[in-house]
Amino acid sequence: MTPDSLLFGDNAAYLDDLYLQWLENPTSVEPRFAALFASFERPAKPPRPAAPDTRSIFNPGAAPTPAPALASAATAAVDPRTLLLAQATPRLINAFRVRGHMLADIDPLARLERHEHAELTPAWYGLTEADFGREVDTTPLMGVPPRAPLGVVLKRLHKSYCGSIGAEIMNIPALEQRLWLQERLETLPDRVTLPKATAMRALRKLNDAEGFERALHNRFPGTKRFSLEGAESLIPLLDTLVEDSGAQGVTEVVLGMAHRGRLNVLSNILDKPLGAIAKEFEDNSPKTFQGSGDVKYHLGYSSERVTAAGPVVTLSLAFNPSHLEAVNPVVEGRVRARHDRLGGGKAAIKQVLPVLLHGDAAFAGQGLVAETLNLSDLAGYRTGGTIHVVINNQIGFTTPPHEARSTPYATDVARMLAVPIFHVNGEDLDALIATVKLAVEWRQTFHRDVVIDMYCFRKHGHNEGDEPSFTQPLEYEAIRSHPSAGKVFARALVETGRASQAEVDGVFGESREELERQIGHQPEIGRDSYTGNSKSPMGAIWSKYRLGLDAPADTTFPLEELKALLVQANTLPEGFNAHPKILRLLQQRLEIARGERPVDWAVAEQAAYGTLAVQGQRVRLSGQDSGRGTFSHRHALLTDVKTGAERFPLEHLREGQARFQVMDSMLSEAAVLGFEYGYTLDYPDALVLWEAQFGDFVNGAQVIIDQFIVAGEQKWNRCSGLVMLLPHGYEGQGPEHSSAKMERFLMLCAEDNMQLANCTTPASLFHILRRQALRPSRKPLVIFTPKSLLRHPECISTLEELANGSFQAVIPEVEALSAPSVRRLVLCQGKVYYDLLAERRKRGVDDVALVRIEELYPYPRAAIQAEVDRYPAAEVVWCQEEPRNMGAWPVYCDWLREQLPSHRQPVYVGRKPAASPATGSHHIHAEELRALLDAALRPA
Repeated sequence: MTPDSLLFGDNAAYLDDLYLQWLENPTSVEPRFAALFASFERPAKPPRPAAPDTRSIFNPGAAPTPAPALASAATAAVDPRTLLLAQATPRLINAFRVRGHMLADIDPLARLERHEHAELTPAWYGLTEADFGREVDTTPLMGVPPRAPLGVVLKRLHKSYCGSIGAEIMNIPALEQRLWLQERLETLPDRVTLPKATAMRALRKLNDAEGFERALHNRFPGTKRFSLEGAESLIPLLDTLVEDSGAQGVTEVVLGMAHRGRLNVLSNILDKPLGAIAKEFEDNSPKTFQGSGDVKYHLGYSSERVTAAGPVVTLSLAFNPSHLEAVNPVVEGRVRARHDRLGGGKAAIKQVLPVLLHGDAAFAGQGLVAETLNLSDLAGYRTGGTIHVVINNQIGFTTPPHEARSTPYATDVARMLAVPIFHVNGEDLDALIATVKLAVEWRQTFHRDVVIDMYCFRKHGHNEGDEPSFTQPLEYEAIRSHPSAGKVFARALVETGRASQAEVDGVFGESREELERQIGHQPEIGRDSYTGNSKSPMGAIWSKYRLGLDAPADTTFPLEELKALLVQANTLPEGFNAHPKILRLLQQRLEIARGERPVDWAVAEQAAYGTLAVQGQRVRLSGQDSGRGTFSHRHALLTDVKTGAERFPLEHLREGQARFQVMDSMLSEAAVLGFEYGYTLDYPDALVLWEAQFGDFVNGAQVIIDQFIVAGEQKWNRCSGLVMLLPHGYEGQGPEHSSAKMERFLMLCAEDNMQLANCTTPASLFHILRRQALRPSRKPLVIFTPKSLLRHPECISTLEELANGSFQAVIPEVEALSAPSVRRLVLCQGKVYYDLLAERRKRGVDDVALVRIEELYPYPRAAIQAEVDRYPAAEVVWCQEEPRNMGAWPVYCDWLREQLPSHRQPVYVGRKPAASPATGSHHIHAEELRALLDAALRPA
């Protein structure tokens, strides 16, 4: 390449710097540049360097303006028009790479306004049509000869960046990745037309999709099915994705999607029998559902598919609620669990692929989208790249795009990741399938997310009974007269000579015949209608577990081995420089391990995780401050103060132990909790815990709790052993961080759907965590964990209680009271017990018994009855520190009143009803506490 071929904007700053060097010392540059610069008219004085370009990568200019020094000097020695072309060509190329998508033909309805940015016009650079025939250096454009007429360059740029694919790639900072994409996009015009066999397969899939919708509409008119009509191209898109991913080493694909088009995907991608789907519409078989069940367009399914190339790909479509994007982090968690089962690393990532399907309004509007995107490259949550497909109907329920988002594209939130975003015309099957192939190759090469924004439309309203023309009359007038994607593609195949009309008609006929055959065959649907894959590896893993909470679990652990593990966990390796306070803490823990000090909360928790790890049980704990612990009690992660090296003590207990993983999550509740829930679905043999920074932070994840954790077993016959650690307790710290909203969880409890506990001893925590992992059932567990009790001198246990004890749902009175003389039985839970105990001792009261409810749900009826019977003359009191309308009382008052006889109905003692969980005044807090203690312990 000659020096004058470098006279364009991208190289201007570099050449200007060389020119300045040459002015100072002609021998300091290469001879070829020295010769070029010598031909320029020497300026009177050296020019000043150009100012740096400060534009953001999210709003890049097409190209920097050429440096004035070189431009003026070059003009004197080179033909002005030649120089103008040399400068303008690379700037044009860059402009199309940056802004070409604004001119892309991506809307099948041709209603989307296209913007021709000035930088995409030759006139912007001073060029005219007279220049189109002049040869230019085509660098850096790929796919064309080194020199070609400017018109050829412009034609290639329009085909590459302004056709049916609008690509956003120039904000990707990694040069290797950007060049990889540029090379493929700029050579795509040479190979975008599908081979005949591939085209005919795509046509068949389109017809299968359209026929499916017609069949259900004719058989069940007016019934909601959230059809795919107008977006049937999704089916050949997914078909290509599965086929190509299988050819590139993927063995499992986990999909998440909302309800629109779900039934079509189940039938035409996961091969769920059409007759079975039709039978679910009839809704007359009690065997269809487990528990209360769910509507058919929320159900999950799994199957095995043999690809055309031979590899078998397991497909899993995750169940989902109507909360659109809530399934996203659940899918990511499931995929990460499968990666971990395969040993992690690139080999595992290449085998299991997450695919998320979105609606355009939801992708732009739902915060969980951004939260899930943010998980994509975090070490504890990385899944090696997700393929996102936005089914862009160009409308929400009744909301047009200009009212649904503040950005040009529904996908603009994905720019935060600096990954490729492809806007594609859903009716150009050649372009759509080429994009899918490119997306799969990108994911398998770089292990990063990619977004396919498939522009289409929604033929009906939000559902089949909705009238869309009430709010979008012009759009739906265009839709009514628009041919289907199948007809558009069939016409294109015939017109381009790739297929005859007879061949196209044959595909239509075969599709129709197969559809009629399937819909007439209705197989019997078993109790679990969510899988067609009897060989699923997850089925074998889950076969070890059963429903119900009645199965016992031995949570003991040999005492001497427990001591040895604690010594190992709290002994630093030689050369590790811990913080001085950590050294003191570890010394105290070693004293506990030797039996010289009582066991505190942190050591009991450490012991639970450590004993499980050496017994082969994987432990995964995440949360915003889980490594250290919000209240600086856990220290499961230690940092060398001199080198910054990190050490996880529980990872170094014994050769061959299971993995202990603790990580500080991003500042999110919904996405992280959803991810961990998903992880439990595909790794039931791990103890998976999520910890809220403060208990009330769980409010940010309420949709995950309500839609998945609480009801997943009843709706979808899917169990989870997820543990949620929620700090809870009233220490006078104000309303925001006192309450974990216990009342909400209790009101959601039914049919043994989960477990709630408020442990008051380290031994209780130790045994309930071990029980959760070792019991042959999987139910969510919510533990309301303490704050002040973490270091309370009375909140202690012994090593013997850990080693040889068990979890007690109800802890009886611990002091020697005379049962016949007890006049008051106080039932309580959590921290208030220690307030009551201290006050009782202070006052010398010996006729009030204190009984702790450790497990709030399942309701420990028999254990409570035994305590009530123990004190036959005692008044039954429920005492809590939460306001009357919060905490356990709103639910427990009914349960206790139903259980106890009329003459022993419970009396409430606690704070009065309040709108706010707690007062912001420490003085008022102390007064309220004093009042409830007085009421609980008042003399006879």
